Amino acid sequence: MSNRILPLIAAVFLATPVVAQDITSWVVNDSFDNVTFSVESAIIDRGLTIDSTSYVGEMLERTRVVVGSDITLYSEAVVYSFCSASVSRGVMEADIMNIAFCPYGIFVFTTPENPDQTTVGHRFMPGASMAPVNEMLDAIILEAIEG
Repeated sequence: MSNRILPLIAAVFLATPVVAQDITSWVVNDSFDNVTFSVESAIIDRGLTIDSTSYVGEMLERTRVVVGSDITLYSEAVVYSFCSASVSRGVMEADIMNIAFCPYGIFVFTTPENPDQTTVGHRFMPGASMAPVNEMLDAIILEAIEG
């Protein structure tokens, strides 16, 4: 998807896309619970299985004092890990070393500073052979945040 189309799509869905060097994300004015439910549903509706849910926010808060920090980074934060047999086969047939990127992850978080905004995104996979994965992850997220 071109960089010109993403801002247009985001404007339509009332989300703001952010593209960092290796991360693609959207900020939406919706609750963490609504966004996580929608992301889970969009993954499952494609016939994919969520292999694991990492509760990153809980782990960081639970260990905050132990590591000597007084900063709460996230109000809530999760990462969903999953794979697609058909997409993965295609990208790995194109370059066998693409195994390094599987499973794929979508993150969702809120911060104490902006509790009414939820950020959702994924790592941007490098190289032309990984374009199908980026397209799949973008499509899942856009499906999740459009409602």
